[in-house]
Amino acid sequence: MPFNWRRPFSSREAGGGDADEASLANSEVSDGSLTYTLAKGGNDSPPAYQEASGAPVETSSPLGYSVGAVTIIFLNISKMIGTGVYSTPSGILSGTGSVGLSMIYWAIGFFTSIASLSTYLEYAAYFPNRSGSEVVYLEQAYPRPRWLFPTGFAFLSVVLSFSSGNSIVLAQYLFRTNGAVPTPWQLKGAAVAGYTVAVLAVVFSTRWSYRVSNAIGIVKVLTLIFISLTGLIVLGGHVKRVPDPHANFVKPFEGEATPYGLTNALYKIVFSYAGFENAFNVVNEVKSPQRRINKLTKPATQNPIKQLRRNSFIALGVVTIFYILANIAYFAAVPKEDLKAAKQIAAGLFFTNVFGPGNAVKGLNFLIALSSFGNIVAVLLGQSRLIRECGRQGVLPFPRFWASTRPFGTPLGPYAVKYALTVLMIVAPPAGDAFNFITDLQVYPNAFFNVIMAAGIYAVRYRRKRLGLGRAAFRAWDVAIVFNIVVNLYLVVMPWYPPAGGQYAGDVSFWYATYVVVGIGLLLGCGAYYYLWISVIPRLRGYRIRQEVLTLDDGASSHRLIKVPVGELEAWDATHDAVGRTAHSATGSGDDKGSLEKSGELRKRNAGDHEGVGTVVTTQVRDPEK
Repeated sequence: MPFNWRRPFSSREAGGGDADEASLANSEVSDGSLTYTLAKGGNDSPPAYQEASGAPVETSSPLGYSVGAVTIIFLNISKMIGTGVYSTPSGILSGTGSVGLSMIYWAIGFFTSIASLSTYLEYAAYFPNRSGSEVVYLEQAYPRPRWLFPTGFAFLSVVLSFSSGNSIVLAQYLFRTNGAVPTPWQLKGAAVAGYTVAVLAVVFSTRWSYRVSNAIGIVKVLTLIFISLTGLIVLGGHVKRVPDPHANFVKPFEGEATPYGLTNALYKIVFSYAGFENAFNVVNEVKSPQRRINKLTKPATQNPIKQLRRNSFIALGVVTIFYILANIAYFAAVPKEDLKAAKQIAAGLFFTNVFGPGNAVKGLNFLIALSSFGNIVAVLLGQSRLIRECGRQGVLPFPRFWASTRPFGTPLGPYAVKYALTVLMIVAPPAGDAFNFITDLQVYPNAFFNVIMAAGIYAVRYRRKRLGLGRAAFRAWDVAIVFNIVVNLYLVVMPWYPPAGGQYAGDVSFWYATYVVVGIGLLLGCGAYYYLWISVIPRLRGYRIRQEVLTLDDGASSHRLIKVPVGELEAWDATHDAVGRTAHSATGSGDDKGSLEKSGELRKRNAGDHEGVGTVVTTQVRDPEK
């Protein structure tokens, strides 16, 4: 397996024991223009270094510490098991051409996921105090040009964060449960109502939102267990409605595949396994219950990376087993040609062939609707933390809005933005081309960022080795990382490959790769905006961009980017550390106080009231744009 567990941190990095707040604040190392500061979160992880331009570590998570082993497992399971295993087997069989190759593809999905999982685990081991997964990993893998990747990723993450597709699928299966055929506006109304209920389930309490996710995850697993056991009974010849359950397995590799079909099948496999990384969005909320070995020992806790490693692998292993068993069940009960030609879900054909039409199929539709609802909840929980971390980087307007957890101790700002965008994308686009195009548009930028994130692990390793920071508590095998890069490169390149029917035979009536071009255009647009915002306009108008730490009343912290006139840069840099905290001298001389007062007036003029956090002695003047 691509796992290599090591001692968490070197003595230099961990400080040889419990580090107090002052020693953490004064611990930094530099490598040219890059400065790494030491910080410790409240999630039982040891102190860890991160590049100073990254969002400040929250030493006490304002979202609490409600994520344990069970929640890690079901956060991932609830996102992985949506509608994919119920709907994609038909398309995967059509793309691969044979039962045998189709089953191999489901096994390949496990290996592609485990390779990606190993990359996430190594990143999390380097930065165990930060939630937000890809936000953090891109920020730390590519710290220069400063704020480039955070700006691009934050913009696209927010703009493309809608969950309209999942909401409409939920509405479709709710109507199927009643045997009704909705009008377009009835479908949209039900989708908005379903998404509203999902948001209400997570917005008022972090602890209860995780409990809701866990409960629905258990139902999802029980549903797949039922399908799997029923399939084994069918395979044993104990169901009279299925006279020949072994027919599809006699010549399992009979059939022909096309390059486009194989690529399409791989996309469906990746879609079905998506979610194995969901728990990495809540790393700073992971904390195991304290336990005593005996009365004389201190309460023992467990490193969150060990928890993520073990429980993420359990979740992925469980899902893989039941995915394969569910497909065996489908092939045992449904003729291959019927599956290929199916316009309804594979699970629907399975239940109809085994139990006959009627209430059994309606019950299945309800379970799939519940599975879709659980998927929406899991996505809300994970993506809200990702968006919050984008806001804490300081590159989005109104950092207080993104970072605050008031009034319910939940990320209300990200929830509100996701809700508004999702409702807009449900109601505004007409069915057909526009909806399919917008849904496809979400895919390409994500594939691009996955490639550069996987490659970025080598940049992180190189810089940490130069600085002597030691190896991570977890280190992925190189073969797993390379395999992850190759798979994601394939997913970036292959959307250019035309479908079998020609360039107008995609899921829209216009050119099949339009969404790819638009996706690339968005990426280039983010780059152009960054260049104007950070470089061109400041130089024309005589100021530079600097970051400072913003601390909120609920304990949340964030970066805020402000404009500092060129004539006042020296005073600013002399009175702030690399993170952006106000720097006080040890003696508190009059000159220092004057500089601090001048700096305080500058901050007030540029960005409003600010309360500094931490005390750091610093004499080095830094230019963060180098």
